[in-house]
Amino acid sequence: MAKLSTSRQKALLRKYSRNVKFLMMLLSISIIVFFLPKQAKFGYEYEKGRIWNQKDLISPYNFAILKTQQEIKNDQKTAKESITPIYQLDAAIENQQLEGFKSDIEIKWHNAGINDRLKPKFISTGTDLLQEIYETGILKLNPQYQVNSENYPITVLNKNVATPKNTNELFTKEKALAYCDKILSKHTDLDKAFLLDMLQNRLQTNLSYDNNLTSRLINEAIDGLSITRGMVQKGEVIVYKGSVINDDVYQKLESYKQAFEDNARTNGNRKLVLLGQFFLVGIAISLLMIFLHLFRKDIYADNRLVSLILLVMTAMLATLSLAIKLQFPTNLYYIPYCIVPIIIRILFDTRLALNIHLLVVLIAGFFVPNSFEFAYYEITAGMVSIYSIKNLIRREQFLISAVIIIFTYFVAFLGITFIREGTFLDIDWMDFLPFVVSVLLTLLAYPLIYIFEKIFAITSDITLIELTNTNAPLLRELAFNAPGTFQHSLQVANLAENAIYTIGGNALLVRAGALYHDIGKMENPLFFIENQSSGFNPHDKLPYEESAQIIIRHVSKGIEMARKANLPEVIIDFIRTHHGNTRVDYFYQSSLKNFPEKFINENIFRYPGPIPFTKEAGVLMLADSVEAASRSLKEPDEESISILVDRIVKYKLDQNQLKDSNITLKDIETIKTIFKRMLMSIYHVRIDY
Repeated sequence: MAKLSTSRQKALLRKYSRNVKFLMMLLSISIIVFFLPKQAKFGYEYEKGRIWNQKDLISPYNFAILKTQQEIKNDQKTAKESITPIYQLDAAIENQQLEGFKSDIEIKWHNAGINDRLKPKFISTGTDLLQEIYETGILKLNPQYQVNSENYPITVLNKNVATPKNTNELFTKEKALAYCDKILSKHTDLDKAFLLDMLQNRLQTNLSYDNNLTSRLINEAIDGLSITRGMVQKGEVIVYKGSVINDDVYQKLESYKQAFEDNARTNGNRKLVLLGQFFLVGIAISLLMIFLHLFRKDIYADNRLVSLILLVMTAMLATLSLAIKLQFPTNLYYIPYCIVPIIIRILFDTRLALNIHLLVVLIAGFFVPNSFEFAYYEITAGMVSIYSIKNLIRREQFLISAVIIIFTYFVAFLGITFIREGTFLDIDWMDFLPFVVSVLLTLLAYPLIYIFEKIFAITSDITLIELTNTNAPLLRELAFNAPGTFQHSLQVANLAENAIYTIGGNALLVRAGALYHDIGKMENPLFFIENQSSGFNPHDKLPYEESAQIIIRHVSKGIEMARKANLPEVIIDFIRTHHGNTRVDYFYQSSLKNFPEKFINENIFRYPGPIPFTKEAGVLMLADSVEAASRSLKEPDEESISILVDRIVKYKLDQNQLKDSNITLKDIETIKTIFKRMLMSIYHVRIDY
């Protein structure tokens, strides 16, 4: 089977780009809908303490009023306390210990030095004591039941016959030994120490705690509890319009919601629920595509970037849906919703991040409890996360952003709690914990951004910060091999950065592009005047055409070096476009002047292009030309600098070099003003006041 060439593959991708986009949209919608909970949505929003502003709510059918979680806990506690711990009586232990006691007496009697006439009394006294103690019962106290008192009621089970007892009526080993000591003290004719030693070894618990049976009885009691309290009859008013939603009404509404969802699961048409979800998600994804088509055509045209955006949205909504289905964690605010706007903001821009975040929250709002409260929390936090990293120039801004987001959550939490509870004292501060965890998980955006950059070949501000570090390997090499070019690049970076910052654009991007735009000059640094320090000019011995080609070749060589160093394509674009398709006029005019009769191919002296196609690239072209030309000024003063800047900019405009760069005439005037002011500062020109 014939293999398609690379160019043919690209042509096919361009031809079917729209179809691929629609397939990605359909796949994303399908995945989101697949994960969403398949149940009808309860049509009312309500909060405890709020006014019911809708019409009277009348029950359409009978339903039971569910107990609150606190009521269920109280019932369970009462049921648990009603079950006394079960202790099993082991009657065999008494006989074993009595026989053992008699054996001990026989073994140790001869060495005790006691009169043999007293032996029967020793045996009878000890036996009577052991029988009395074992008939009463010996147990080990369980700390689990000693919460309120040292003693507690129990149930003694003997051959399936239950007898209620209290531990204060029974013996522990310690109490039994003390009782023996007390009784033996009355028998002055007996050796108490000897007999007490014999008895101590024969005191064993004959009442053992039966944890399995006790737990089973407790579980049976709890399982037998009712989770409802009363009924609401069909036609009964659940809540009147204008009334306050108190605890009782709130629980009726919660019970009605549960009954509605149970009824919908049983009787509802799941296909219609699925279709409704498909419509809702489809509208949201379609609005996103329309936004990209109208305002970010560059992203819309690139299916690679569209797939990244859809992936982030789908992953977040799928995660939320799984959390709802599994009910783990029980609080949905543990999920880091702000991670989506942060990733989109850093990889793309603010408008797109805000647009996507709003759509994600809108979709999620249909499937979470208290959707308005949820939307308020997440929309405000998402907006803050976007605004707090508008200009990402330092890594610690992630931590600063996290602190600001937590503060926003905290203020919103207090506001909503005050509205709901009307008191500061009853706030459960543990309810705020999920928001803190959510913000901490949001810090995962940092490694995710790196992964997305590598997979989808995107350049974020974080990468640009790394690239603008002058200790980067390629820049260190440039500073060492072509120091003049390196200084020129620094000056161009300062000019371009100030200009783009003023007229609007990515200042970090233009600075990175400026620092790397001339790296191709490292191949032959001495052929460029800024690196010639000894007065020797190698162009003096070369034909004009060859000199021009050496100068022009620094662009293609720079592209080659940049790709070898794995620089992002967006930086390579600056190298490719910073001369556009202009001529190397010095050598071209010199050739015309010295060889007037010779036919000269102008294309030999012209850069291959393309011309700048972004505002940042256009500003860099102007800054590069102006800075290079300013070095030729013999007496730089305000007038000469002004004339120079005006002439360079006019030449670029006349050559149509800026027609694709989206720079307005107003921007041009602003750029010229900034260049003039900065060049005068560089050359220390004093302005007359």
